[in-house]
Formats: sequence, structure tokens, C-alpha cells
Amino acid sequence: MTAIAFSASTCSSLSDFLQKAGSLIHHEIMGLIPEQEPKKFLYDLMRDYPSRGGKKFRSALVLLSCEWFGGTISDALSSAVAFELFQNFALIHDDIEDDSLSRRGKPTLHRLHGIPLALNAGDTMLELVYEVLLANEKQLGSSLTIQVLKHFNAVARHTFEGQAMDIGWVVHDIFPSKQEYQEMIKRKTGWYSGKGPSQCGAMIGKASVEAVECIGQFGEAIGIGFQARDDVLNLITDSEAEAPEANTGGYGKERGGDFAEGKRTLITIEMFDRLSGDDAKQLHQILLKPREQTNDGEIEWAIMQAEQSGALEAVIAYCKEYAEVAKHCLDVLPNHPVKDLMQELVAYLTIERNF
Repeated sequence: MTAIAFSASTCSSLSDFLQKAGSLIHHEIMGLIPEQEPKKFLYDLMRDYPSRGGKKFRSALVLLSCEWFGGTISDALSSAVAFELFQNFALIHDDIEDDSLSRRGKPTLHRLHGIPLALNAGDTMLELVYEVLLANEKQLGSSLTIQVLKHFNAVARHTFEGQAMDIGWVVHDIFPSKQEYQEMIKRKTGWYSGKGPSQCGAMIGKASVEAVECIGQFGEAIGIGFQARDDVLNLITDSEAEAPEANTGGYGKERGGDFAEGKRTLITIEMFDRLSGDDAKQLHQILLKPREQTNDGEIEWAIMQAEQSGALEAVIAYCKEYAEVAKHCLDVLPNHPVKDLMQELVAYLTIERNF
């Protein structure tokens, strides 16, 4: 592992920390992927998504939470790298499952190399996650390493359960209720984008059971808020050719792609609650169409309906509601220089300037 020349407490701002942490995580990942055969068919593919950028906020949550409760960046680095590797594995598979066109400003991996090679690269990325987590033993000892592994397994299980619900609704032409959507998003984004990394870092920092639970609630709130923000940006941001970065960059996917993929988002649920019979029927038909049969005019119509019906504003309000939940969780946790960065992170991931 690389020698660490900074800490969260000494960073001047969240932006400063994310830049330094992101650079560190990227360096570690690139060093972990072998320079050997089958380079062209496997390892070059594994380097692709990490090389495109990305916010790396899940890794940042691990590092920040660990330092908050008395640990160091060195203590949490392997686990932070594992979360970023898991994120890239999940993106590869998610893009295949949704047949997405672009990721981080470029064509998706399976569209560049075909599904079999992309799928295998994703599988190998997941295998590398567990290599990295097992390497914790030297730094953390056997007992804490096993605790982190068990926690990571829980993160993965909840994520896969949520993904199954998300995909299953599309495959079986099901339109979920708001309550069903909430359950899916808590299992999926709530766990692997918030609760999982936050609790992992706190465990490594040897936080109390109560503190681990509280920071888990904080993480779940920003994870859910982040997903709502992501769904909104899919409709209002035209930045398919830009890659998201630590503190700048675009959304990195095609505008309106969620409609083209037939995804059951909170926006579509809110739209069905608001649209008249004919308009609701048209939205229903668009969401049930195969992607290749959905045209640009239909996507623009759906985006316009989301805006005019008030569905978009409702989801923005939902996002801000979870930002307030996250802030409340922070209020009851102990003061520390990291706490200020966490407060910045709430705005960054949920109610950022994009709204």
C-alpha cells in the first residue's frame, strides 16, 4: 500500500479531501490489476471504468468514518479500495443488465467488447474485492478482518437483493408502489452507497455499537438521497460525454436513459400518481417498449411530462428530505474535524448546486 501523506482532519475542504482520496484510491486500484496475459481480454477491460473517473465517494465514506472514530487512512485504505472495486464491478454488470449505452462519458464496456468479455471482467473485479479485504489481516488483525468481511458480505447480499427487485419489475412488466420502491432502494443504494461504507469505516475505527448504528442511518439517508438526485440528473443533465469526477464533471450517462431502459424510478411512480389516463397510458407503453424501439421524441415527451406534472419537483423534495435525515444523524454523533466534511458531503451527494 502507498504511504499516506494526508488525513481528512488536515484537508482544507471536502473538495480537497475528495481529490486526494480519489487519487490515492485510483493509484491503489491500478496497482492491483496485473500487467499480464490475458491483458487484452481481461485486465485492460478491468482498468477501463476506473480510468474514466468517478466520484469515489463510497471509498471516501470509509476513510472519513474510520478517522472520525479514531482510526487512520492507512487502517481503512484496503477496505476503501474494496468498495470502489465493488462499485466498478456493479457498474459493469448493471450496464449489461440495463443494456445501457454510456458510462462515465464513453460507451459501456459490453458495447465496446461484447457481453461475455465484459461479464468476465466484472466477475474478476468482484474476486479482486475479496483479495483486497483478506489483505486487511496484516493491518487490522484476524478478528477485525473477519468482522469487515462479514459486513461486506451483508452489503453485497442487500445490493443483489435490491438489484433483483429493480430488474425483476422490468422483466415481468411490474410497476411497483412507492412502498415497494422504498424497500428496493434501501437494500440497493442505501446499503452499498451509504450504510455499508459508513459502517465499515466506523468498525475499523473501533466505534461503539451505538455509533456504528447511528452512522449507518446517516449513510442510508445519503445513499437514498443520492439515488434520488441521480434519477433527477438523468432527466435534467445533458452530459453523456462527460465523466463524473470527485468534485466536478458531468452525470456521465445519456439523458433520459432511465425512460429508454424502462427503469422503475421514483420519478415514474410520481408521474403515474399525477398523469391523466391517456398520458399515463402513453408513459406505460414507453416504459414497456424494448430500448431499441424507443425513439428520442418519446423520451423528450416523458421528460416534459415529468417536469410539467410536478413529479420532478416531488423527487427533488424527497432528496432534500433525506438530506435532513442525514443531518439529524450527524447532530447526535461526536464532534470531530471530520464531522464538518461529512456535513459538506450531505449537500454534495443530495442537494448540490445541480438543483
